[in-house]
Amino acid sequence: MSLIATDQLRVVVGLGKTGLSCARYLQNQGLPFVLMDTRAEPPGVDDIRNEFPEAELICGELDESVLCRASEILLSPGVAKDQPEIQAAVAAGARLSGDIDLFCQAITAPVIAITGSNAKSTVTTLVGQMAEAAGIDVGVGGNLGTPVLDMLAEGEQALYVLELSSFQLETVSDLRAEVATVLNVSPDHLDRYNDSLQLYYQAKHRIFRGAQQIVINRDDPLTSPLVNSSVKQISFGLGRPDLNQFGVLTKDGVEWLARGLEALMPVADLKVRGQHNVINALSALALGDAAGLPMAAMLETLKSFTGLKHRCQWVADVNGITYFNDSKGTNVGATVAAIDGLAATLPAENKIVLIAGGVGKGADFSDLNKPMKQAGRSLVLIGEDGPQIDAAVAALEGQYAGSMTEAVAVATAQAIPGDIVLLSPACASFDMFSGFPARGDAFIEAVEQLEVVQ
Repeated sequence: MSLIATDQLRVVVGLGKTGLSCARYLQNQGLPFVLMDTRAEPPGVDDIRNEFPEAELICGELDESVLCRASEILLSPGVAKDQPEIQAAVAAGARLSGDIDLFCQAITAPVIAITGSNAKSTVTTLVGQMAEAAGIDVGVGGNLGTPVLDMLAEGEQALYVLELSSFQLETVSDLRAEVATVLNVSPDHLDRYNDSLQLYYQAKHRIFRGAQQIVINRDDPLTSPLVNSSVKQISFGLGRPDLNQFGVLTKDGVEWLARGLEALMPVADLKVRGQHNVINALSALALGDAAGLPMAAMLETLKSFTGLKHRCQWVADVNGITYFNDSKGTNVGATVAAIDGLAATLPAENKIVLIAGGVGKGADFSDLNKPMKQAGRSLVLIGEDGPQIDAAVAALEGQYAGSMTEAVAVATAQAIPGDIVLLSPACASFDMFSGFPARGDAFIEAVEQLEVVQ
């Protein structure tokens, strides 16, 4: 009998890492399913057929007739749920879900759930390392690294720290996290959300469904959800904190990370630079504290954490100029945060030379104008939407480069000793590179080729 004829039909739509993790999970549970992908030849299609020999594989287009017979559609994050074939299936009674729903149904361990427009990978990694430092058997994954269902292959762990994207959250019905946060909200992926920040915001806030505790950013009102007053709330922010909240205290001219009036560690003890990294440290402390992680282990982790590659990563000091790789800055909010954070570390006479551009995903680049007017020395533009950034940043006249090597050379020529050259594109990378890691690697390589003046 064809799987399509069964009354409990599950269809896995999208055969990337997440979709294949769903298929493995269903196969391990002995549940029948159909595999579907919009690409005529998904990467590794022969391996997929070999791994799932009993599953029907439909490639090329979404098959509405099959989808409309489904009881459950497991949608990969890269597949938008507003596609007509998906909506027709929902109207016919199909339930939309994804890997996160399956994962939460399968485990009993607590979950720390993290989303945000920016810094979610850094904060997820930090909290995971804090748990490891405390001797906890922790699984770290989701949008970062290992798909959540693949983490179950070795058995359930004591704690999970999950980075979740808005795309993953679109299909989440009841996450029931022990602690959940939206770190920040700024325009991103508006091409997916019909240019609506409201729809994007709503997708992010699905992370709070069923949460036992929530952590909010006092400096960003869009991170605060409408939840029952019985749900415990903890906040973080760069200002002086109230009792049991996290922030920054100044004592004898020294800035400290603090919980209420308790000074925890000097900001200067952080290895990573910039105000954005101070806020990342505070958010990680708030999340870990809510989850019961010991403070000593968390502070030791902060003192040794050097940051993630491609996320405001220090690359080199060459001839007095410092180079930072923030290739993961794929939206305007991330780039503004990087500029503001690094500018706060510079002497008054020094500035930032910004390399930006790529695929803008429908973004409004006007928010770059103010920070570049205040902290920018020069603007070097690459990629498809470089001209849009140039038009939006009236404070500086942009200079164009056809490659990353040329961009680094132009930026270096504009900088003076003490300046920062920052790659933070405010755009996706697919017009010139395979992804943001390849873009960041190209920047690092170009910096490494610079000649040191003796």
